[in-house]
Amino acid sequence: MKKIRLGVIGTGLAWERLHYPAIKELGDKYEIVALANRTRKDAEDFAAKINLDVKNVYDDYNEMLKRTDIDAVDILVPIELNYIVSEAVAKAGKHFICEKPLAPDMEQAKKYLELSRKYKVMIMIAENYRYNEENNKIRDIINSGKIGEVVYFIRNNITCFPCEMTKDTFAGTEWRQHPDFRGGAFLDAAIHDIAAMRHIFGPVECVQAFGRPQKSDFNPYVSINVNILFKSGVIGQYTYFPSGIESHKPPVGLRIFGTQGEIFLEDKNKGVINVTYNDGRSEQVTFTPNRGYYNELLNFYNAMNGLERILVTPELEYGDVKMVFDILDSISKRKIVYVDEPPKPDNPDNYIFGHEEIRPYIQ
Repeated sequence: MKKIRLGVIGTGLAWERLHYPAIKELGDKYEIVALANRTRKDAEDFAAKINLDVKNVYDDYNEMLKRTDIDAVDILVPIELNYIVSEAVAKAGKHFICEKPLAPDMEQAKKYLELSRKYKVMIMIAENYRYNEENNKIRDIINSGKIGEVVYFIRNNITCFPCEMTKDTFAGTEWRQHPDFRGGAFLDAAIHDIAAMRHIFGPVECVQAFGRPQKSDFNPYVSINVNILFKSGVIGQYTYFPSGIESHKPPVGLRIFGTQGEIFLEDKNKGVINVTYNDGRSEQVTFTPNRGYYNELLNFYNAMNGLERILVTPELEYGDVKMVFDILDSISKRKIVYVDEPPKPDNPDNYIFGHEEIRPYIQ
């Protein structure tokens, strides 16, 4: 099998720190042939690092897309541009990978679903949490029945976005500090947690969410607290607190409670999943952190060569994006919002307060 000749649109932090290290590790499978970036000098600087001739650098990605020696494109641009750039790449007849989320709003997310069929191109959405080892091993533990039937879980994500805003980090980028899309960091970062939860527990029935507003641009709420009912009957509590510090150790992390035991993932960077059983036994399941980027790019290579299907398609990512906006709608409208199926006809509004009948699962 020959290498995929790759064109890159967007040579910022996500490319340099996330995708390129995986591409480098997969050097026998990918060859970088062109770079496009709106600030040309940044692309030229990166081209120099990999000994790519400057004639292969562009500040207009549309010019790059005219090349006939590009097999696929990797798109890493600000969220508000994801659909716009993806549509241009699809129109050019190029297969592509696009960073999550696939669009900044539901209108563009719906249009995104037409790209593959309309232009006959292969598309992967780079949601690395669905490829991370820890989430796949947790799903395997659950599916094996080791902890019995899952009853509920707690996922607590506390980060300090303001602490990172003046550093050379993702939080230091202007478009993340003052986002031109609804949801801010919740759409940009918390979507990873949502994808992981949906990957582990499956389709979602409905969400009930509350948020404490803040004036800072990077996120509309100081914290977002969500009750989630999955179609399987599993109930989860998810908290996203991007303005805090979890001073107590170990952190809450991800805790999954079953009828015969519990799973505890303290930190996705620790490399250990703790499993304890009601009969007193315990075990530690190890994993290699942060392999999602490598695994997703390997999946794309194999799919391009007809060896396997793409795991994270636009259709799958659409559900993650919809759930983000459903949670935001639940907060603003103070009501239960259905995610993967329409509301039941006997209670079309599904309000938490103001109705005579409340569904059994929220009593």
